[in-house]
Amino acid sequence: MAVMPKIITVKDSKRRLSLCSSEESEAEEVDDLLPVLSDYSQLLDDTHLESLAAHLPARTQGYPWQLVYSTAIHGSSLKTLYRNMAGLDSPVLLVIKDMHKKVFGAFSSDPFRVSKYCYGTGETFLFSFNPDFQAYRWSGENSYFVSGNLESLQIGGGGGGFGLWLDADLYHGSSFSCPTFRNAPLSTQKDFIVQDLEVWTV
Repeated sequence: MAVMPKIITVKDSKRRLSLCSSEESEAEEVDDLLPVLSDYSQLLDDTHLESLAAHLPARTQGYPWQLVYSTAIHGSSLKTLYRNMAGLDSPVLLVIKDMHKKVFGAFSSDPFRVSKYCYGTGETFLFSFNPDFQAYRWSGENSYFVSGNLESLQIGGGGGGFGLWLDADLYHGSSFSCPTFRNAPLSTQKDFIVQDLEVWTV
């Protein structure tokens, strides 16, 4: 009588494989998702990146992030920020450190530009590390994602205050709760002074 060979199903082999390498693959997966910065950041460390990674759209994963604007390198000018993003067609990550050493910012589905109307999509969100990470995603209530002119940059709105607002010198800013993201104010004070600011893009 012929002995039937034991059939190992794909499910079994995967289970065996996963038992052996689950810890390794989990570590690899986290590393794969972790954004890679092509330049040195004064504001973001690996802990920040790990927290942000889970909220970034899949289309940004696996690509190095380039520093397109930094107050430490380019000075404090909204006009320069816009100029550095001219011709870009990719999402951007805005990171701010205020004078109280609080780090917060926004992910925008579109690069910042001067526009008469609001732009962006529901991928846009606000975040803060105060000190624990908080992400404020689109509430669906309105589409006031991003708006920019030469006097200021605004992210989120509709309730009498912007989720994040920066002046032309990228020196004064404010953050209020707004319907777009139903966020708490990002800084410890609603009005803040910018110490450092960076914008990254993929």
